[in-house]
Amino acid sequence: MTAMPLGVPRRLVEFTIDGQEARVPEGATILDACRAAGKDVPTLCQGDTLTPKNACRVCVVEVEGSRTLVPACSRKAEPGMEVHTGTERARHSRKIVLELLASSVDLSTTPQVADWIKEYEAKPERFGPDAARLDEEPKIDNELYVRDYDKCILCYKCVDACGDQWQNTFAISVAGRGFDARIAVEHDAPLTDSACVYCGNCIEVCPTGALSFKSEFDMRAAGTWDESQQTETTTVCAYCGVGCNLTLHVQDNEIVKVTSPHDNPVTHGNLCIKGRFGYQHVQNRD
Repeated sequence: MTAMPLGVPRRLVEFTIDGQEARVPEGATILDACRAAGKDVPTLCQGDTLTPKNACRVCVVEVEGSRTLVPACSRKAEPGMEVHTGTERARHSRKIVLELLASSVDLSTTPQVADWIKEYEAKPERFGPDAARLDEEPKIDNELYVRDYDKCILCYKCVDACGDQWQNTFAISVAGRGFDARIAVEHDAPLTDSACVYCGNCIEVCPTGALSFKSEFDMRAAGTWDESQQTETTTVCAYCGVGCNLTLHVQDNEIVKVTSPHDNPVTHGNLCIKGRFGYQHVQNRD
């Protein structure tokens, strides 16, 4: 009987978080360590299936000896490091970031943001009605998903998911610079005229609801979307033999959207158009 080869064990890195000893595997980030220690460090642009982009800067912490605050999502833990997550400097920085984001972007469908704004006593309204906002209608040019750029924080997660980190379709990119920067397909064309293959993996990683299922968008508009009444059932996609895992979100005995577990070794949260959107046959009662 042949023994299965084991991966090289990673040594543990020892350091402190808020004065408490912490030990994480080599290569883990400060954010990984904070979460393992039960520390609530907010983050928006970080994704557990993507390489950190350090875009939102909500997760900054203070590291002794560092001139600037460091993003916990990407900074690797180092031996002897002394990390402080709740200093006045770090909390003030998070407060300002939340104020800037909430004053210029609709964060109404962003999980936990309302709690963070309350916790950090952020006051987005102090920037007044002249704060830079897109103020444009959601783009509804297909029957599968909706693009609402009024909710986009330019975290680039959708660009990475569509690009070389996962899908390799490269249908999404950043157009413009500065205040004019925005997420777009080539030449800002309708989605139906782009290279998009409608896998929906960009929706999976979007932290704010700027990209959403058409079914969810319609239900929210009608006031019927209620996550507290939804159940989640994980199953295996029946379309092919790859073995992708699907999580069916069901409300009132109807599938309202499909996601995929991020810890699944086959999909890592990614699906194709059939797996994510081809569920109508399940509830066709004709």
